Amino acid sequence: MIWIILPAYNEEESLPLLLNTIKETFQDKDYHYKVLVVNDGSTDKTLDVAHKYENNMPLEIFDHGKNMGLGKAILNGLKHALKKKENGDIIITLDADNTHPPSLFIPMINKINEGFDIVIASRYAKGGREVGLSPIRKVLSRTASIIIKSGFNVGAAKDCTCGFRAYKPSFLRKAFDIYGDNLVSESSFVCMSEILIKLSSLGASIDEVPLVLRYDMKKGSSKMKFIYTILRYINLILRKKSLLKNVNTD
Repeated sequence: MIWIILPAYNEEESLPLLLNTIKETFQDKDYHYKVLVVNDGSTDKTLDVAHKYENNMPLEIFDHGKNMGLGKAILNGLKHALKKKENGDIIITLDADNTHPPSLFIPMINKINEGFDIVIASRYAKGGREVGLSPIRKVLSRTASIIIKSGFNVGAAKDCTCGFRAYKPSFLRKAFDIYGDNLVSESSFVCMSEILIKLSSLGASIDEVPLVLRYDMKKGSSKMKFIYTILRYINLILRKKSLLKNVNTD
């Protein structure tokens, strides 16, 4: 089973386009898949859109009821998929705003099957690039990745902030056994860097596939709070020592 986790907050315009593309991607492919839409307290018709697709494709909904942030959406999505995982499962996360192309699913799945624990869809791998992203967002993402790579051992990862990833569930389970829910303590976009740092500290093998980020395909406004995100990245770097000690105490 391929689990596809979509954290969604006010994506009523983009979500149908993405779900249709996901369905087309797996058409005539020898894969069983399920989409998990984590509705993070959307105030538009995102939840209604997701319900409409329940009868058209393999799809489940995890509804927060209120906005809890990307970190909590990723955390609950991963935990839900891991509870239902079977041998051979793969978990993929990506944005619900239609900027991440499902055409990369198969190359990412193949990399996991080769033995990698994490496969990142990377804007900075050879052949990757960004289309339609503002210069200031480009600078923030690239600078954050450079700083994280210089401050932490993240192996072969070049793109440390992108949320489009494939994970080997057995390695995620190992990480949850060690960190518990503290595996994802950040609520903002910074959570993706936090997850990468913590999994890397446990010896995760990492590879990348080139991503052409199509921000020009995005419908609606950005959900990123720019100044807040910068401050959270700074905080992440400053708490380097405590970050990797925040293990499960249950």
